[in-house]
Amino acid sequence: MTKRRIIDDNLYAHFITFSCHKRRRLLDHDHTKRIVLGVLNKQLERQTARCAGFVVMPDHVHAIVWFPETRQLSRFMHGWKRISSYNIRRWLEDGKARYLEAINPSDPFWQPKYYSFEIYSRVKIEEKLTCMHQNPVRAGLVERPVDWKWSSARWYDRQQTVGVPIEWVD
Repeated sequence: MTKRRIIDDNLYAHFITFSCHKRRRLLDHDHTKRIVLGVLNKQLERQTARCAGFVVMPDHVHAIVWFPETRQLSRFMHGWKRISSYNIRRWLEDGKARYLEAINPSDPFWQPKYYSFEIYSRVKIEEKLTCMHQNPVRAGLVERPVDWKWSSARWYDRQQTVGVPIEWVD
């Protein structure tokens, strides 16, 4: 079996997917989704990265990000996952005991890896945005992508703020 490698030596957009450990629905609560997006904002700012779109689902996250320099993705993902899991666990420990019962404290919050698909064209970015914005519809969470407040679909459809600065990546 070959080990999957993520190559980050060219300037292109990255379509990123990462999941909660054992695909548990650890992001069901709105506050946990807010934490994930807040940490995304900080990581974008910290690394002068741009986000073309995102969706936070109950058990996984998708985003399209672009960095002004190569070899930034691993550090970005490490920070995003580490800080968000720490902040979510801390919030859960402070008052969500019943929600926390489903989590073994020794289990990781996120799956150890993430998936990255390198995007080289505008057509592919549009395809990935459409696909990820349809995720909540396919999961039966909403009827239309713009109804899911945990994605960038409203920004594209209505230019409505979505809590994360959305910038088109050319």
